[in-house]
Amino acid sequence: MTSTHSAAAPPQTTVKVADKDVRRIANAAFVGTALEWYDYYLFGTASALVFSRLFFSSLDPTAGVLASLATFGVGFAARPIGAFIFGVLGDRIGRRPTLIMTIVLIGVATGLIGLLPTYAVAGLWAPALLVIVRLLQGLAVGGEWGGATTMAIEHAPAKKRARYAALVQIGSPVGTLLSSGAFALVLLLPSATFDAWGWRIPFLLAFPMLLIALFIRLKVEESPVFEELLKSDQREKVPALKVFTKAGGRLLVAVAAAFLGVGGFYVMNTFVVSYVANNLGLDKQIAVNATLVAAVVQIVVIVLFGRIAEKIGPGRVTMIGGLATAVAAWPLFWLIDTRSPLAITLAVAIGIALLTVTYAVTGALLTELFPAQLRYSGVSLGYNIAGALSGFLPLIAAGVISATGATTATPAVVILVIISLITAVGGFIGEKLRVKDDTAVESA
Repeated sequence: MTSTHSAAAPPQTTVKVADKDVRRIANAAFVGTALEWYDYYLFGTASALVFSRLFFSSLDPTAGVLASLATFGVGFAARPIGAFIFGVLGDRIGRRPTLIMTIVLIGVATGLIGLLPTYAVAGLWAPALLVIVRLLQGLAVGGEWGGATTMAIEHAPAKKRARYAALVQIGSPVGTLLSSGAFALVLLLPSATFDAWGWRIPFLLAFPMLLIALFIRLKVEESPVFEELLKSDQREKVPALKVFTKAGGRLLVAVAAAFLGVGGFYVMNTFVVSYVANNLGLDKQIAVNATLVAAVVQIVVIVLFGRIAEKIGPGRVTMIGGLATAVAAWPLFWLIDTRSPLAITLAVAIGIALLTVTYAVTGALLTELFPAQLRYSGVSLGYNIAGALSGFLPLIAAGVISATGATTATPAVVILVIISLITAVGGFIGEKLRVKDDTAVESA
């Protein structure tokens, strides 16, 4: 028997959870998400700095950079597929077993990149294998974040959802710190040593990190909300399909609300790293160091606006962050085009801080757009469709600059403004659509 509840009329459940248990669940979700984003950001940095030379060396330098960024984007194309597959599993067999599957696949896929042969060794097999592993990464990420956020939210008291959802989001800057820090260290090696084997070290570190994350995640209990769904037999047969047929409008709002937090980051991170190194001709370490500073700022912003969202609503916070980023887009890239290391660092830190205002509350907003029986699927699809749409933004920006011979980053400015305004609209509508009482979770 399947549920006939619509997205606007979710089943009512009442669950009591101790605050210490909620924190433990949120921490477990954070650890898994940190590994997820370590792996994903690592690939983005390597796409800008390494892969164009070692895996696409038969192409001219510009074409190599574009091919490398295209490979980076391929992972995003796979994310909605992963969201569909793991969303069905998460809403049918449970949040916990699905999250264990996704974290294992992410860690193994990332570690394997550190073992791949380069073009000089394997010819065309090298980029082909890189694309395959990237696709596996994308599939796994498609189900990881949505599940981790759903798990944290479904254990949290209703009035504290935003802060626990924000804790999951801290995995993003921590993943950035770990990946950028790992690359910053190996970049200290001589260029020949870095190209020979140094670049592999950050990827190989994914294996021991996976063991730690898996150990922590195996101790996590199933979501009490999902257990209630099991008892009442209110699960959908194909929940991800039901999202499209019964909650399509909410899905569009979710995609819009998540657009800036995902796409904006890759404009201000992956594109800027590539732009600084390849277009401005500056030391690539400048951009990498800038992302480290930005990641620290990001943590503060996430904690702050997670709390603010509890007072004014995550939709309003999303709208404010989108409008602020749109206004700041041109000044930020003007600073980058000055070629000053200090100005570049300031621009990246401010830009990522502004878009993080929306990212901090993405989990809280998206989980309140869908009822429990569709939540894993709805959150995962909304977030990862946004990821698929935005994953090629660094490639588009770099391609337009190359094709037009532009001497500034104007294409990136236009892209950032557009996605910022889309997210502002998504936040405005999302605040009106929030389902605030679908699960009455109380502190014990």
